[in-house]
Formats: sequence, C-alpha cells, structure tokens
Amino acid sequence: MERRLVLAVTALASAAFLVSSSAVAQQGLPAGSLTIKVLTEKKVVALPAGRPGLYWRIENFPSIAQAQAAAGSTGLAVESAGKAWLFTLSPKGGSSASGTKVAEIGPLPYVAAPEYLIRINEPSGPLGSTTIVHTHPGTEALYTLAGEMCLRTLDGMVHVPAGRGVAGPPAGMPTQVSSCGSTDLRGFVMFVVDATKPFSTPSVFP
Repeated sequence: MERRLVLAVTALASAAFLVSSSAVAQQGLPAGSLTIKVLTEKKVVALPAGRPGLYWRIENFPSIAQAQAAAGSTGLAVESAGKAWLFTLSPKGGSSASGTKVAEIGPLPYVAAPEYLIRINEPSGPLGSTTIVHTHPGTEALYTLAGEMCLRTLDGMVHVPAGRGVAGPPAGMPTQVSSCGSTDLRGFVMFVVDATKPFSTPSVFP
C-alpha cells in the first residue's frame, strides 16, 4: 500500500513521464492527461558513434522472439498494437535481418552523460489530452501510429500525423506533448536521457 501511494504521488508530480518501468498506465492524473505506458527501457554506458547524429530506427518483425534476437546493445524490442517492434538507437541507414523498416527518425540532439537510459513510451488519448510542461535530461523522438501528436517547445508547435516521426528538442528545453487529431492518439515516444538525473521535471513556458 505504501509503495502504491509513493508511485501515485510521483506520477502526479511529473504527469505523464514519472511512472514505473512496469509498463502500466498512469493513474490519478488530472483530467485531460495523456495516458502513458512505459513499454520498455534499459540503461547503457555508451552510445553508438554516429555523424551527424544518432537516429531511432523503427522496425517490425514477424515475432517478438525475432525482434529480441535482433536487438543489440541499444535496441529495445516490444509488442504493441498487435505487432512486434524493434527500436534501435544507431547511426543512420542501418537495418536488421528479417526486420521491416517502418521509420528512421533523427538526427537527435547530442546527449552527454556518464550513463544513459533509453526508453520507449506509448502515449494515447483523445483530442485535447496532454502532458504537463516538463523537461528531460536528454532528448526524445516521436512517432504517431494513429491520430495526430503535437509537440510544443520554445521553437513552436510541431504536428506529427499518423505514419510520421520527428526528433524532439535538446536536453532541458520545456516541452509539452498532446493529442491534436480528429481521432484518438496512439504513438511512441523514444527517449535517450542521462540516467543519473531525474527522468522528467515539471517546467513552464516563458
């Protein structure tokens, strides 16, 4: 009971992102919040070398076992929306045996850290559902499966329709993600952040 209370308070403080890694939807958040599931995550001590930057490669596989077998040190395999997915952080242009490439998103802003957390979140919700304004100690990339996802930063608003992806802002920039399409949102948000710092911190736009 005490552990559940601590998790609920943590979720309230950080809205859509300070959730446990047990891949459960957030609970107890304000009305209108996006539902966020943590699909998978892991820590790595080094990132691949890549110029001009790293990309998130998204692939489908015939089975989750094949996706897991193809995952390297910076690959994350999950099942979602009735499909097996592999998300790989790597230089541009890579591919995996038996995988079908869905998208390649980047280049990502550079992240320097003594240890990295790479994570895949699944946001979902109807038109108008949103996260609080927040920052991350790293960067993210967005891909929309259904509906439309909007990313608001200090640089303005970016619309990400179904079948499209976009690289997110650099570390520390205030960010807000919302469902902005005519149908319910379902998508992926892929993170690479400093694992030694809080994953998400509430913020405000100037």
